[in-house]
Amino acid sequence: MWALHRMFVGTWNVGGKSPHEGLNLSDWLRTPAPADIYVLGFQEIVPLNAGNVLGAEDNSPAAKWLSLIREYLNNNQNDPDFPDYYNQPTNSDQKNFPPPHHGEHPPSPKPRVSFSDLLANESNSDDFQRFFSLNSGLNSSEDCSPSTSMRHTNAGLQGQRYCLAASKQMVGVFLCIWVRSELYQQIENLKVSCVGRGIMGYLGNKGSISISMTLHQTTFCFVCTHLASGEKDGDEVKRNSDVIEILKKTRFSHSVRVPGRPIPPDSILDHE
Repeated sequence: MWALHRMFVGTWNVGGKSPHEGLNLSDWLRTPAPADIYVLGFQEIVPLNAGNVLGAEDNSPAAKWLSLIREYLNNNQNDPDFPDYYNQPTNSDQKNFPPPHHGEHPPSPKPRVSFSDLLANESNSDDFQRFFSLNSGLNSSEDCSPSTSMRHTNAGLQGQRYCLAASKQMVGVFLCIWVRSELYQQIENLKVSCVGRGIMGYLGNKGSISISMTLHQTTFCFVCTHLASGEKDGDEVKRNSDVIEILKKTRFSHSVRVPGRPIPPDSILDHE
C-alpha cells in the first residue's frame, strides 16, 4: 500500500513584530490544493534585545502565531477554493496507485484533499498547553527533546482538520508542524534538538531548531535556522561555520527502541 502526501514547508522572518489580529495568512499558506502537512518556521518572532536573549523566554507572540495558523487551517472560510476539497476522497483510501494511462496525454494528478470536521470550540487550549510545556530553557546546544508532551494525549482531535504535532521556540526562532488529523496517530519518534550559535557562540539569538519524525516508516528532519547576517568579509564564513556546527551538534536521543523496528536517526543527515 502506498500513501501519497502533500507537504508545505515555509519560513518567515517577521522582524520582531507580533501578528496583528485578523492577519490573513492566505498569501503565504494558500496552495493549489491543501497540504497534508504544514511545516512553518519563523525567525525573530520576538525582538532580539538583551532582555529576550538573556532573560525569560517570551512565548506570547508564538502563541498568537499558533492561534492564527490553527484558525486558517481549520476554519478557512475566506479561501473559496478550500471547501471544494473537503468532500473529495483521500489517497489513503486508495489501496493502489491508479492504473497507468495509455493515452497521448496523461491525466493531471488530483490533490489529496480530505479533512475531518472543523474544530468549532475555540476555547480548546490543548495546542497551547502543549506549546508552553515544550518551551523552557532552550539556550543551549544540547538536545532539548520533551518526552511525551509532544503528543496529543486526549480525544480532542476528532473535530479538527489539522492538529499541532510539534512546536519549539528558541528565543526568536520558532518551528511548528501541523498535520492532517487522520495522519496524526501515524507519526512516530517525534524529537527536537536545538543548537544556539548566537552571543558567545551558544546563546539562542542565532542557531537552529530541528524536529525529527517518522511517517509511514520514512524519516523526516525539518531544520529552522537563523544565522548571522551581513555581506562584509567574514560573514559568509561565519554562516558556513554555524551550519557545520549545527550539523555536528544536532542530536536526537531515542530512549525507547522498539524490537523489530529500525533505530530512528540521531543526526540531521541520517534522515531520509
